[in-house]
Parts: sequence; structure tokens; C-alpha cells
Amino acid sequence: MRHFIRSAAVAIAMATASTFTLSAAIAADLSGAGSTFIYPVFAKWADTYKKDTGIGLNYQSIGSGGGIKQVIAKTVTFGATDKPMSDADLEKNGLVQFPMVMGGIVPIVNLTGVKPGELVLDGKTLAQIYLGAITTWDDAAIKALNPGLTLPSTAIAVVHRSDGSGTTFNFTNYLVKLSPDWKDKVGSDTAVEWPTGVGAKGSEGVANTVKQTDGGIGYVEYAYAKQNNLSYSKMLNAAGKVVEPSLESFGAAASNADFKGAKNFNVIITNEPGDTTWPIAASTWVLIHKAPDDAAATGEALKFFAWAYKDGKETAKALDYVSIPDSVVDLIKASWKADIQAGGKPVYVGE
Repeated sequence: MRHFIRSAAVAIAMATASTFTLSAAIAADLSGAGSTFIYPVFAKWADTYKKDTGIGLNYQSIGSGGGIKQVIAKTVTFGATDKPMSDADLEKNGLVQFPMVMGGIVPIVNLTGVKPGELVLDGKTLAQIYLGAITTWDDAAIKALNPGLTLPSTAIAVVHRSDGSGTTFNFTNYLVKLSPDWKDKVGSDTAVEWPTGVGAKGSEGVANTVKQTDGGIGYVEYAYAKQNNLSYSKMLNAAGKVVEPSLESFGAAASNADFKGAKNFNVIITNEPGDTTWPIAASTWVLIHKAPDDAAATGEALKFFAWAYKDGKETAKALDYVSIPDSVVDLIKASWKADIQAGGKPVYVGE
């Protein structure tokens, strides 16, 4: 089984032979940085795309905040973020954004005697844990959600992201919707003032810390939990139903996403309705310059994204990500042609 937990600074590196050129204007692999949420599927897509086209991808899994900074600084061709940028910030920085995939964020735990999927949590209890109000695993609130499970008196060791993170944004966005206390005291953003716990860099850092800490709890994208055999919890959703993280439950949340009616494709899909819906669902957006300095590199990046939408669906599905619907992809491609231009001409002309 391929392991995806790596240092956040490690890129997906597929070096192109020195004699190979994409065109007269491009002699290097595609470059991107940002979201750790999308990293597992980017890695798989990059492997296949390299074999199919000879074009490599160097993607740094450094968190959404880092990706935004790098694309604004033009040190990479594209950024990836799990928190969409505001209309004003997109305009200010000359960027466009579009969704790439949707999936789920899961609470992960390291609790002796508890197997993956045995524990049940809900948003209110998660908020109380991360506020530091619930401090042991045999707390009455956790017991009430798990009447058939023997819970130890182990102290809860809270782990959160230390870097700017779209995963944190979606996790805290969910907590805001379920807990007035969390909304008033902490709020939601890519980085917040955590009331308790220890920070770790990247999803891989959170996963490793939880894995090494008895009584630990953290949050990562489901692909990390699944690929690295991390113990995750079920969740009580908005309909009051206990659900497992899965392609189906993520898809149920994604089915409510109205990207067609949203400016700049800005849609948040936490705590969506439905009996089978996973409550902490999320999307990842790609950020790219409207008037790129290197039009050829941007054009090649857009070709990669077009390929991923069309030919990367099965890979995304295998990793429990939800693909962007074809009808929305058509809107995205139309926006590329209208909004991403160089010298008055569209950078993207088709696959």
C-alpha cells in the first residue's frame, strides 16, 4: 500500500529529462503548492499523467495558506486551497479559482481498544473537546453517543494544525455551525486561536502526532486516514443519523453544492442535510493568474486539470474523493477561456 504521509515540504517530483521540452517556451515540469487535502489524489494523477504525456508535476503539500502566498508571489504556476478566496481578494491579486475535487474530513483518534469506525462523535461534542471542556474519553457526553462501547478514562490529547490550513477552515466552519460557544470564542478560518492542544504542520503532521499519542484526537482528510490505517470516528449528521465516511456519504454532501449559482465557484458544504450525508465535507479550489507572466506554463497546467476532470475520475473515486460534475466542468472550462488570457487571447484552447 502506498503511504501518503510525507514531510509537507516534500514535493511530488517527477523530473523531466533534460532533452525533453513541452514547447519552445516550457522546459520545466508544472509547479503548484498548497492544500494537503488534495495531495493524495494529485500524487496519483501526477504519476499517471507523467506516464501518459511525459509532463511532470512538482506539487508542494504545504497547506492552503502557503499555497495562496506562493501563487500570489508567482513562485508557482498554481495554488490549491480548501478555503475559497473572497471575490475582493481574487480581484486584488488578479486570480481566478475553480473547484478540483470534493471529499471528507474525518476526526482521527488513537484510543486503545477502539477500532476504526467504532467511535461515534457529533459536532457539539467535538467542539467541547477542542474547547478543552471535555478532557477524558469516558466523559458522559462521549458515553451517551457510544452506549455499547467501553471507553477508557484516558486523557484526551487534542492535536490541530499549526499552519494555515483549508482543512482547518472547513473543520472550524463545521464547529461554528454546531456550537454557539465555538462561534463566539474561536470562530472559523484557516488559522485560529486554539483554546487547547498542540499544533502539527500539515495533515501528515497531525496524523503522525495522533498516531504517536495515546488518547490523541485530530482531523485529516479521509484519504490520509484510510491509506495509513488511522482510526477514525463515525459522525452524527444534521439529520440525526450516524454515518460512516465514504464516497457515498461525501457524494451526498456534494450533491447539495450549487456551483452553477455561485460567483467564483464559492460554495461551502459542511453540515449539509440528508440522512446519508457526511457532515464535514470539503472542496479544494485551484488558484491561477488571470493574466499569467508565463502563458505557456499556465496553458499546460490547464491541460492537466482538464485531463484530471475527464480521465482522473476513477483515481479520485478509488481514494474516496468526489469528482466535479461534468456540467460544472463545462462551466469551469468556459471560465478559463473567458478569464485567463494573455495578449488578448485565451491561454486555454482545449486538451
